[in-house]
Amino acid sequence: MKRFLILLVLSVVPITAHAQYEGIWEGYDGELTHVTKQLIELAEATPADKFAWRPGPGVRSFSEVYMHIAIANFYLLSTTGLKEPEVTLEMEKTVTAKADVIDWLKRSLEAVKTARAGLKPGDLERKVKIQGKVVPVDGIYLRIIIHNNEHMGQLIAYSRVNGIVPPWSRTKPE
Repeated sequence: MKRFLILLVLSVVPITAHAQYEGIWEGYDGELTHVTKQLIELAEATPADKFAWRPGPGVRSFSEVYMHIAIANFYLLSTTGLKEPEVTLEMEKTVTAKADVIDWLKRSLEAVKTARAGLKPGDLERKVKIQGKVVPVDGIYLRIIIHNNEHMGQLIAYSRVNGIVPPWSRTKPE
């Protein structure tokens, strides 16, 4: 009976509510699609004047968090042998305009998606060196998605404090 009730509730949830779950439970590629969509939607929903906002001195601003994600994505991909575009840690502080930040974020997320799609059988088991450790390529990709989601949580908190509702959690008109 309990299982029937759960199935009944799930079957009457509007289709639009399922869009917020797009990609989850569908493996790495689905999860990457999910976090990519959310990061970009949240960045686009954030007013340009909020990109400089930070919760306190010495804490990353909106733009710095997004650039940190982009730089880390490119760096982590480079450890697997992919050539990264010319990125520097200083870009976290120097690339601050909303359009530029979103462009770098999109480029980095697309690079992860493209690199992952180009893997051949056995590539995930290949060993690479990072920070003095030898790890499988699979560990690098796992770190990318975990890191992106970690900072997604930070950006959601920033957004809520600033009265910005993440687009995927807005109440849909019926």
